[in-house]
Amino acid sequence: MGDVQEDYEETVEIPEDSEDALEKILEQEEYEDPGIFVHQVEPEALPAEPTATDYVPATPTTSHPSALEAYVEMQELVMDQKNQELQWVEVAHWMGLEENLGEDGAWGRPHLPYLTFWSLLELQKAFAKGTVLLDLQEPSLVGVVNQLLDSFIFDEQIRPQDREQLLRTLLLKRSHAQDLNALEGVKPAVLMRSGDPSQPLLPQQPSLETKLYCAKGDGGSEGHSSSRILEKIPPNSETTLVLVGRAAFLEHPVLGFVRLQEAGKLEDLEMPQPVRFLFVLLGPEAPNIDYNQLGRAAATLMTERVFRTNAYLAQSRGELVHSLEGFLDCSLVLPPTDVPSEQALLSLVPVQKELLRRRYLPSPAKPDPSVYKGLELNGGPGVPGGPDDPLKRTGQLFGGLVRDIRRRYPHYLSDITDALSPQVLAAVIFIYFAALSPAITFGGLLGEKTGNQMGVSELLISTAVQGILFSLLAAQPLLVVGFSGPLLVFEEAFFSFCESRNLEYIVGRAWIGFWLILLVVLVVAFEGSFLVRFISRYTQEIFSFLISLIFIYETFSKLIEIFRTHPLQESYVPVVMKPKPQGSLPNTALFSLVLMAGTFLLAMMLRKFKNSSYFPGKLRRIIGDFGVPIAILFMVLVDSFTKNTYTQKLSVPDGLKVSNSSARGWIIHPLGLYKQFPIWMMLTSALPALLVFILIFLESQITTLIISKPERKLVKGSGFHLDLLLVVGMGGVAALFGMPWLSATTVRSVTHANALTVMGKASAPGASAQIQEVKEQRISGLLVSVLVGLSILMEPILSRIPLAVLFGIFLYMGVTSLSGIQLFDRILLLLKPPKYHPDVPYVKRVRTWRMHLFTGIQIFCLAGLWAVKSSSVSLALPFVLILTVPLRRLLLPFIFSRLELQSLDADDAKPSFDEEDGRDEYDEVPMPV
Repeated sequence: MGDVQEDYEETVEIPEDSEDALEKILEQEEYEDPGIFVHQVEPEALPAEPTATDYVPATPTTSHPSALEAYVEMQELVMDQKNQELQWVEVAHWMGLEENLGEDGAWGRPHLPYLTFWSLLELQKAFAKGTVLLDLQEPSLVGVVNQLLDSFIFDEQIRPQDREQLLRTLLLKRSHAQDLNALEGVKPAVLMRSGDPSQPLLPQQPSLETKLYCAKGDGGSEGHSSSRILEKIPPNSETTLVLVGRAAFLEHPVLGFVRLQEAGKLEDLEMPQPVRFLFVLLGPEAPNIDYNQLGRAAATLMTERVFRTNAYLAQSRGELVHSLEGFLDCSLVLPPTDVPSEQALLSLVPVQKELLRRRYLPSPAKPDPSVYKGLELNGGPGVPGGPDDPLKRTGQLFGGLVRDIRRRYPHYLSDITDALSPQVLAAVIFIYFAALSPAITFGGLLGEKTGNQMGVSELLISTAVQGILFSLLAAQPLLVVGFSGPLLVFEEAFFSFCESRNLEYIVGRAWIGFWLILLVVLVVAFEGSFLVRFISRYTQEIFSFLISLIFIYETFSKLIEIFRTHPLQESYVPVVMKPKPQGSLPNTALFSLVLMAGTFLLAMMLRKFKNSSYFPGKLRRIIGDFGVPIAILFMVLVDSFTKNTYTQKLSVPDGLKVSNSSARGWIIHPLGLYKQFPIWMMLTSALPALLVFILIFLESQITTLIISKPERKLVKGSGFHLDLLLVVGMGGVAALFGMPWLSATTVRSVTHANALTVMGKASAPGASAQIQEVKEQRISGLLVSVLVGLSILMEPILSRIPLAVLFGIFLYMGVTSLSGIQLFDRILLLLKPPKYHPDVPYVKRVRTWRMHLFTGIQIFCLAGLWAVKSSSVSLALPFVLILTVPLRRLLLPFIFSRLELQSLDADDAKPSFDEEDGRDEYDEVPMPV
């Protein structure tokens, strides 16, 4: 029956002829919207003061727009008989009562709106999956439709290739009742992908409303009566436009609900009052779906006071769905039994009165929408986007640094006590091997790249000392500091630069350290960490892909060098072996290939073993997490048991000694070790210092962003300014001792945070486990750093590791880093037909050729960076990399729409806590290892 309106009951006592009664009501001069009224409820049921959802009658002092009366118009996509063209035709409108347009162009008798139970259920289903745009600032229909279609694509309601056709359709000509004679009538139509209209395949029956209320003879003398509802629209009302139609190329019904921030006369719309709301209901033809009835249900909803008030106040789609459910709770359904007598129908009036009483009972007060604007709903304290956003500038010198200290240091005692957990001890053992393996690998390669002026010894000591200090002083002690691929690339470039100009490389690093300290103090003083917000996934992935390519390239480059040094021959002559082989040796090249490939394949197999079905889950995880150390140990044993075959081993000094004692000591004199360091280089060292700072800033700040995601539920906050000052400052001081500078390492930090995350049981079968807490403490990082420092005493073991094994780990890091890079996935899609593309947002929301264009631009940038890296100006690589940020921010918006950039450049990587099939920390991290 819908909602029986109390006004009618007060005016007439349910007369025997309800239609005649409605005619009399419409003839009254004081006609008002019967949908807006105050239901008389028992006094004790009312609150002392009205709440936000309680109705307040429209008065001159009423300012909230929800007090305005509602005019609703429904337009349907049909085909005219004259030109056989598609257009929108007004078929019904509401002003409390409903008035339908007959086939002859005459308006039928106004009547109480009634709905089918099915239409409400279908509307509820469409609303739950639909697109909702609230407070849209658009003055034209074109702007509203464009934003709505973009949101349809983003919500995966339509495919990108359907956008242009739907845009043209929604902007088609609109006709009204007075235009039907000129059009020679209209008939149902279905929109095809080509844009042409087609006849519905299913038989079409006249609607019940047309049969009952639009009978011939009800119109005026000219055959088309004027609308009685249009004559009674009050001047302070606002319009809701409902558009319904059939589109054969859509896969399922789509619903769009738009609330404009300000009601206005949209262009190309001839509406009696300004438009505030827009409903769009489109979908394929189906035997159980009547879009006309769905549109009637949506229109009737907007005439109902409580739902309309909620539509004005809602801040999310969920609130609208909840209000729709309340509408359903207070609606009656008549079963399809024999026609009841009027007396039987009258007996339902008390039931409807009780349902209305419940509907209009006061609800808990809802805050004004302006309240939401002052709330930060995206995260917790100390989280980017949260109420205490660490990236928000204070406008004071060192204001961000002071705020970081005040935010984090009050938790210092709990940072110690929270470590008293067996999970922390297990994390220490795991992270120790996760930190030691890359330290040894990068140390060996660093020695190769720098003429052994820095190697394993310096890197282990630097990692230990800086790690201890960082654990004790940092604002986010879950970060793991260490050496990384980008820094290795810079060290190689700077070493080559110094060698070509006969400069002392290790002294040049000391001057870079001075400038680093000055740079970081200036950046922290002026709160420059906020700049990390401008570094999007576009730049991160280009950077990551470049480093992965360098890893893979360097691996095979070193292997080829071994084959050139020890080529395959039919016979070999004896050579001198001390201090190193003076000629080619048999089997060395092939055995190095076996060691490299074996290490890589074994590490990859153990990584995937974690997600297999063998052994219990905990044992699988232990084997998978310790895959790299196991692979190194196994291949070292293979090398040890293979006699009479030479392989180059890792160079490690005995005890606390520098890697090359003949070239340097532990203290680096800034004026030069063996000759005067030129003054011009002391000053120009500021430029390479800026490049190092860019690398450390990029990796450290983005790593902090990843660790601080709201999904991780960290409660003690982060400190971008303090952590940056510590990492860069310690690196600058370390350069005076000839030790490498470090940065926050992404994969190791994410692994550390995951190891300290306590997961609860799933709330329901099939649901994901929820985070209970994260052991935010300082002890695990402190102990890991101490253990890494003690590893320098493992010289007898470390000196047995063949370099070929480290090349295998290098290849492993390069290949696994690709798994979290969307750019790599999109490059693979270039080789696949569209029908084999995966069901992921950036494929579904963006047309294929546009996605390939975006990929091509990234590949072009990647090629430019590789060219710089391979040239004589390779030192400028970080500077060229940072130029991709303004490219993304300033140029790409002219090529791609906002929706396309949101889909292709979105930070949609979610934390991986469970052993999902084929996923681990590398899939979450878009940064290089």
